[in-house]
Amino acid sequence: MSIGCKIIKDFERPAQELVARFKDMPVANIDDNMGRIAAVDAAIEPIGYKGQLLGTAFTVRVPQGDNLMFHAAMDLAKPGDVIVIDAGSFTDRAIFGELMATYCKSRGIKGIVCDGAIRDRGGLAAMEDFRVYARSATPNGPYKNGPGEINVPVVIGGKLVRPGDIVVGDDDGVLFIDPAIANELADATLAVEKKEADIMEHILKDGTYIRPWVDEKLKEIGCEII
Repeated sequence: MSIGCKIIKDFERPAQELVARFKDMPVANIDDNMGRIAAVDAAIEPIGYKGQLLGTAFTVRVPQGDNLMFHAAMDLAKPGDVIVIDAGSFTDRAIFGELMATYCKSRGIKGIVCDGAIRDRGGLAAMEDFRVYARSATPNGPYKNGPGEINVPVVIGGKLVRPGDIVVGDDDGVLFIDPAIANELADATLAVEKKEADIMEHILKDGTYIRPWVDEKLKEIGCEII
């Protein structure tokens, strides 16, 4: 046995109906209902701006600057998965580029979130119906020596993610949802969306933004208003 080298080929995925509850939900609204601390490090940015990423986390851990385990993962991930790569936040050597991303897309994979670097930024940004998030871009290519792990808990941008977690991303960023709380979270987020829609209607129609809590908070902190 090689310590630090493990491949778990498959895992239990949440029902597609559960994943689909988050379709078109803004990450910001979901995050508001997760204590406002669920999103990954803001340095992990979308490569291009083109709508939502939604799928099931297929996790990969690689050594810094090495993509052997990602090559193995591409052949194991299933349609609807999002490959989530813990590359140790290393930004000086790319884990993948347009070629590997195109192969993933051809297999029905929804996107890739990489806590590390990519290359071929322009090609990745131009891909349709496929989203990529990464910490940086560099032309330096990867090594292919291993070891690494597939479908174990990993850390992406400071957040723990497990195989089968629901991945939601948009132009603001990415977060991961434990399926055990997904229904409750979706209900809460829908309520936030309705509340914000009502506020927006008042702003656009009446020019009002009613926030009694502002005055209450100013009074609470003893603010002098002259």
